[in-house]
Amino acid sequence: MIVDGNDPKQIAQAAQCVARGELVGLPTETVYGLGADAMQDAAVAGIYAAKGRPADHPLIVHVIDAQAARHFAHDVPAFAQRLMDAFWPGPLTLILPRRPGVATACAAQQDSIGLRCPSHPVARALLKACAQTTPAVLGIAAPSANRFGRISPTTAAHVAQDLGDALLVLDGGPCEVGIESTIVDCTRGVPVLLRPGAITGAQIESACGLSLADSAPGGQAAPRASGTLEAHYAPRASVHLLEAAELARLSPAHGVAVYARRLPQHLPHQFAGDRLAPWRRMPDDAALAAHELFAVLRELDAAGVTDILVERPPADAAWDGVRDRLQRAAAASLHLPDGGAAPPNR
Repeated sequence: MIVDGNDPKQIAQAAQCVARGELVGLPTETVYGLGADAMQDAAVAGIYAAKGRPADHPLIVHVIDAQAARHFAHDVPAFAQRLMDAFWPGPLTLILPRRPGVATACAAQQDSIGLRCPSHPVARALLKACAQTTPAVLGIAAPSANRFGRISPTTAAHVAQDLGDALLVLDGGPCEVGIESTIVDCTRGVPVLLRPGAITGAQIESACGLSLADSAPGGQAAPRASGTLEAHYAPRASVHLLEAAELARLSPAHGVAVYARRLPQHLPHQFAGDRLAPWRRMPDDAALAAHELFAVLRELDAAGVTDILVERPPADAAWDGVRDRLQRAAAASLHLPDGGAAPPNR
């Protein structure tokens, strides 16, 4: 059931649902989340079941501010605090040492926990309302509100399509950022980038005063984190990343859609069954491309095509988040496009 996320009565109802151990859909500035009380292991188990998510894949806990984060983290390094000061509320998740006995199910039994302070006004209103419930809810575990491994939702309608009409979903409009948060591991003495997003590596280094490390000293293994599996964010159609020159050489193909920054001046008629197979232009601006990425993949997938050919994003850092999501979507591709297209890059 989709309800108005700007209605205080609906926020209060959603907060009561969370306090009772139920699931709710909520908007954030990145993507819509499937939320539950982070401290109720049974409620967290409901998230895993609804998504079909492996139990060893940890969740991100959303908190109202840095003070609330300390309920879940027993240590916040100075450079992590600087990142909180610079980017919270916002699309940045920090992996921190977890307080023993706290949010064990969210962390998938790891001794670290992923924490984020969202900036979306509906998410913040829900967090505030949850903190005022009895018993108080200090954090909401909220992975993307879709079936595990599939395209993340950026509207309330996407959530209902994936998880059904019975779920209470707070409608906060289309997500502003459109891809998941940047994740930085802060458990190893230096900042380590685990997942790129809207906040770039250069911004992280400037804010925390340290260089990002590719791997931690002493060979420590990275903690598991959300959205870091090789294959993820996948539509039903196969996604293939191609260079612009490769796309320019392709002939019209049955059942193939194209998403590229440069499209032919005169688009050929392509048909998937009895429907026009769409061509969509990717924005030249990385932030705009991120904002629409998942919605466009869903639209192309809904057209019934078998393959989506995507122009490989530019190599500069602003495109890292978009490139990461597309590479993971392409990793799930199982077959080649028809019509003489170039083979996908593996």
